[in-house]
Amino acid sequence: MDSAAAPDTRRIITAPRAISLADFDPADTGGMEKVAAKAELKQLQDRLQRQQELLWGAAHNAVLVILQGLDTAGKDGSIKHVLARVNPVGCQVTNFKAPTPEELAHDFLWRVHKRVPPLSVLGVFNRSHYEDVLVARVHELAPPEVWERRYAQINDFERMLTQNGVILFKFFLHISKDEQKQRLLAREEDADKAWKLAVGDWQERAHWDAYQRAYEDALGRCGTEWAPWHIVPADHKWYRNLVLARALTQGLEPYERRWTQELAARGKQATAEIRAYRKHGGKDDQTA
Repeated sequence: MDSAAAPDTRRIITAPRAISLADFDPADTGGMEKVAAKAELKQLQDRLQRQQELLWGAAHNAVLVILQGLDTAGKDGSIKHVLARVNPVGCQVTNFKAPTPEELAHDFLWRVHKRVPPLSVLGVFNRSHYEDVLVARVHELAPPEVWERRYAQINDFERMLTQNGVILFKFFLHISKDEQKQRLLAREEDADKAWKLAVGDWQERAHWDAYQRAYEDALGRCGTEWAPWHIVPADHKWYRNLVLARALTQGLEPYERRWTQELAARGKQATAEIRAYRKHGGKDDQTA
């Protein structure tokens, strides 16, 4: 398989339907070998760098990447590796934590909308508004009649964003319970990662089944044509990164062509204006 290979459409949710995460193998590698996957990732990082440059220059769209997944699924790692070559000037990362008192005094999308990237910027949500149908549901922070309404509200919100120039990518990093356990234990043995340790990570494992059901509903009810969900196998970090990079570069390809044409036309016009200026007596520093 190469970077032009068609994505596994079975893992892309483009319309509401029932989802069972048991049908998706979190250890899948798509028949790839690790060495080949890492080599392809480097090529895709370069291409994504170019696409971000065009996004910045054209300034007609924003890109919003939503990363969801249970603890240790690799949200931070995905940002680090997939976006390794993008220009930080045009990148904005938001990490959503527990709402503040001010945020709780507004609707659940208030704090989220404020962090949607502006035109020309590539934005990443490390967790997102989906926490309000995940954590809020699992831990009963809101009654069912409240979080049940949020699925439709999320779909309307995301439709509004896409109608206003935001290109949405939504990724669920699908990790197995056994792999999560191994990663949590590995953190305890790694002094460089000890700062990530939290008893809450282990406490959350007690709610594993409830989270699986909550994610199945979020994926199944909020996978739409304008904002599809991608279910990403996350047991193998190297394959997770490749799937993400492929989805991003392939999803941006139609815009890449449009941005390239527009910037070429803009450059041609600017060149013509400069030549006309010189022809009609304009002087530069060398001829003054």
